[in-house]
Amino acid sequence: MEFVFLGTGCPVVSTERYGPAQLILSDGTAVLVDCGSGVTQRLLAAGTPGRDLDALLLTHLHSDHLVDLYQLIVSSWHQGRDRPLPIYGPPGTKRYVEGLMTLWEPELSQRIAHEKRPSTAALKVAVTEIAADEVLSLGGLRVTVVPVDHQPVRHAFGFVFEGGGKKLAISGDTRRCPALIEAAAGADLLVHEVFVHREMPVVPGVRSAETVANVAGYHTLSSEVGKIAAEAGAACLALTHFVPPACDRQALLDEVAADFAGPVVLGEDLMRIDLMRACVNHGNAVVSLGGGVKRSH
Repeated sequence: MEFVFLGTGCPVVSTERYGPAQLILSDGTAVLVDCGSGVTQRLLAAGTPGRDLDALLLTHLHSDHLVDLYQLIVSSWHQGRDRPLPIYGPPGTKRYVEGLMTLWEPELSQRIAHEKRPSTAALKVAVTEIAADEVLSLGGLRVTVVPVDHQPVRHAFGFVFEGGGKKLAISGDTRRCPALIEAAAGADLLVHEVFVHREMPVVPGVRSAETVANVAGYHTLSSEVGKIAAEAGAACLALTHFVPPACDRQALLDEVAADFAGPVVLGEDLMRIDLMRACVNHGNAVVSLGGGVKRSH
């Protein structure tokens, strides 16, 4: 099993960290989790264009996690996709996708009529709404839907992937959540969001003290995420969905490592974690995770 950070950012625009998106590869199965801004470019750069995806999972219906959905559908069609894209998401996903496709219908109809491509099957989106604790089978992957706490968002999920003797847990957007800690127990890799509170000062005209407090209130603070990984007994912790996108990386690493003794990876766009080989790949660099990500299940 391999995990690829496609976008490690948040709603704050960044040229380093694109919108939230993650790719899981296992024995010929390719699953995309969320489709934030720039996901189609990142998929292409990662060597798995939208054409080749087996499924898209949505953690929740916040804009930064699904803003490029239409682009994903159309670009996959342009790449020669010959089948609908299965989309799994929380209640409300069908309404959102139907509304999105209705909004773009005039443009899409014009494209279909003018471009004369061999198939339009990729434009027939297949949506399945999922529920907490549901278990999906995607190729050789077993995926458990984990309810997380992102209130006031009513339906928000994390996911636990199991395959090839490995266990990968993805938090989605959440404050500290006992259900996620329980579901991630003994994971070879826990991929968790992080809110770096000290780097989100009040800025007049941009964010007030109330803004900062409210945003922090439904995310996981950098002072908490290491404790969560330790409590879950994860072999390795990787951070993503950095709020804000630009932060003092060394200070963040020191803070998290004070609470978690295992390997800590600060995710970067297009970084890959190979759970089978227990290593991180980024550009031409390959780094061993040592004792992390070596358990069998």
